[in-house]
Amino acid sequence: MTIVNIRRDVDDKFYRYRMPLLEIKIEGKGNGIKTVVPNMSDIARALSRPPSYPTKYFGCELGAQTIIDDKSDRYIVNGAHDVNRLRELLDGFIDKFVLCGDCKNPETDLKIKDGDILRDCKACGKRTYVDMGHKLTTFILKNPPPKRMKGTKGASATSGQSAQADGDEEGANSDDELTRRINAEAERIPTATQRDKAEVDDDWSVDTSEAAVAARVKALEGAMSVLGTGNDDEEGDEDESSPYSQFGTWILEEREAGRKLSAAEVYRKAQELDIEKKHKTLQVLFQALFSENAAAEVESYAPLLLKMVSSEKHQKSMLGGIERLAGLEHPSLVPIGVPKILMALYQIDVLDEEVVQQWGTHISKKYVDKETSKRVRKAAAPFLEWLKQAESEDEDEDDEEQGVLAEGDAHDDADRVGQVEDRVQQYRNDDGDHRVQCGAPES
Repeated sequence: MTIVNIRRDVDDKFYRYRMPLLEIKIEGKGNGIKTVVPNMSDIARALSRPPSYPTKYFGCELGAQTIIDDKSDRYIVNGAHDVNRLRELLDGFIDKFVLCGDCKNPETDLKIKDGDILRDCKACGKRTYVDMGHKLTTFILKNPPPKRMKGTKGASATSGQSAQADGDEEGANSDDELTRRINAEAERIPTATQRDKAEVDDDWSVDTSEAAVAARVKALEGAMSVLGTGNDDEEGDEDESSPYSQFGTWILEEREAGRKLSAAEVYRKAQELDIEKKHKTLQVLFQALFSENAAAEVESYAPLLLKMVSSEKHQKSMLGGIERLAGLEHPSLVPIGVPKILMALYQIDVLDEEVVQQWGTHISKKYVDKETSKRVRKAAAPFLEWLKQAESEDEDEDDEEQGVLAEGDAHDDADRVGQVEDRVQQYRNDDGDHRVQCGAPES
C-alpha cells in the first residue's frame, strides 16, 4: 500500500498527516461499466470522514451515479474513470470538506449548526464554514457524520446513517474530551511491523522508529537514495533539491501514476535539469526507471542509453545503478535477473567488456553495502564467464589469422563478427550449457 500526504501539494516527507493513495478497479462492460474504489474506507479513516462523503463527491463532480454499500465495504462510481482524475477530485474534496479554512490543517471534525456545515479544527481552534452551494452539502445534511468519529474505530461503518448525538453525553468537560482523544490516538500509533505489512488504518501520529523512517523515505523519496557517496559531478548532489533527486522523484511519480515514460520524455527531463551528460544520472536512471523486467526494458530504452552513456565513468555509474536496482529495490533480480540485464546492455553496445570485467572482480561499497555488492557480482558470474570464454576464443582465432593479406582483413573481420553472434545465440538458446544461466532476453 502506497502512503501519501493528505495534502499532496506538501512535499515534506515528514508531514504527519498521511493517507493511502487512492486506487481503482474497473469492472463490467458497456453500459454496466463501473469504477470501484477498493481502499475508500482506509482513505476515509485517514480523513476522519465517512467513506460515503468522498464517494458522493465524485458522483457530484463527474455527474455520475454512485453506489455506497457500507456493509460490503464497496464504493462505486458508475462509468470508467481515470485514476489520476479521481485523485485530483479527492484533493478537491479534502480542500473543501476536510482542511481547516484558516490554517489548512486536516485535523478537523464536521459539525452541523443551524442548517450549516462547519469544520471544527482541533489544531487552531477555528470553526470555518464549508461552501453550502456544493451539491454534497445536501447529502451531508441528510446523513450527518457520527459523533467523535475520529477517535472511534470503524467509523466508516456508520457512514450514511444519522449520528446518535442525542444519546451522547453532553456534560463531559473539555479536559476529559482531550484526554479521550489523546488516548484513542495513542492506541492507533502503528508499530514498524504493522507499517511493513501495510496494515496502517490511520496515520495522524508518526512512528519515528528507524525502520519506519527508512520506509517513509524510500516510499516518498525513492530517488533520494540513488546518489552514491562519491561527489564527482558536483558538490551537494545528495540534497533533496538537487537535480538528481528531482529527476529520480519525477520518474517515480510518473511510474506511480501508471504512466509508461518514453525514452524521449526521460531525456528531455534530464536536459531540463541539465544533467543529461552527467554520469551520476545513469545511476539514478537505473534505480528509478527500471523494474523487475529491466532486461526487457533495456531494449525499449536503448536509444536513451546510447545517447547518455558516453564514457567509462558513465558505464561504472550505470553498473552502480544496477547494484542498487537488484540489491535494494528488486532483490528478486538476484541471481537470474542480473546477468540478463548485463547481456541486454552488452548487446546494445553500451557496456564494454573491460569495464564490466573489472567491475565484476572489484567489490565496492560506493553504491551499496559490501555484502550486497558481493551478492550482485556473484549473480553476474555466468555472464562474466561467458565474456571470458568468448574473449579467449577470439584470441585463438587472431593467432591463427596472422599472416593473412591486408586485402582479406575486412572479410575475415566480418566472419569473426558472425561467429561471435552465433556464440551469443547459442548462449541464449542452449539450456544444457552453463551460459544459459545468464538468461539473455530473446530477440
